[in-house]
Amino acid sequence: MSARNPRRFAALSALLGALLLTACQGTMPQMGAGGTTATGSAGGADAQNANKQLEKCDETLGTVALDEDQTAPWWFSARDRKLGSTVPLLRLMIQQSNCFVIVERGRSFNNLERERNLARSGELRNNSSMQQGQMVAADYIIKPEIVFSEKGTGGMRGGIGTGALGAITAIAGSIRANEATTVLLMIDTRSSVQLIAAQGSAKNYDFAGMGFLGGGAGIAGLGGYSNTPEGKVITAAFMDSYNQVVKAARNYRAQTVKGGLGTGGRLGVQGGSTPAGQAVGNPPQKK
Repeated sequence: MSARNPRRFAALSALLGALLLTACQGTMPQMGAGGTTATGSAGGADAQNANKQLEKCDETLGTVALDEDQTAPWWFSARDRKLGSTVPLLRLMIQQSNCFVIVERGRSFNNLERERNLARSGELRNNSSMQQGQMVAADYIIKPEIVFSEKGTGGMRGGIGTGALGAITAIAGSIRANEATTVLLMIDTRSSVQLIAAQGSAKNYDFAGMGFLGGGAGIAGLGGYSNTPEGKVITAAFMDSYNQVVKAARNYRAQTVKGGLGTGGRLGVQGGSTPAGQAVGNPPQKK
């Protein structure tokens, strides 16, 4: 490119700069076909710098405990990819939404028990207020699962070249998609009935050979879910899943079974002892 055409040179320089910036950053995840990552903080019912796409509630619907199955294949896969536990990520989203109050039932519960054992042993101060009957029950349990997560599922290859003042600058690489699908299940602790099941998904693109999405420090406690391309997509998928949970909770209508839940169901077997089974063997009533 000759300096005799400064306008064209300036335009190409600006285009090249924009492409370089995009190549270093990739695209943000979009919920559904994508979303975003969890941001900000939560204190009680107040949230600071929460993502605007996160569903929120004016009043809480109950208490929840998180149950992450650390024996499931998806958990080992996440660990091998250095993504870690999904619990801190979900706890941030849930508290920021103000839809549920979180109670501790994870590994930190051992520390709670240690404090109570110290109180029972008489080692704590008399005014420590560690009496029995203070712990809050979990109304619901939320179980997370990563159903599908894949990096580089498709894309296109290409290259850009230009010259400036006698020098040649070239960028080459490929645009690749990252995808994730997650599921959240919500279970009633008293009846063991599953109340809500929600699926979420996310997708983004990064630029192999040009630099991947993200970089820099992640959100404290969220690890690879806040500072890796794959982790950010999984985070967006979980936010999509949780938003679906909130929407389902707002419109919740209890399932009912004639005769009551757990009394034998409506699909009777001839000769059975349940009301439905006994009904199968009865002769039809004359009208």
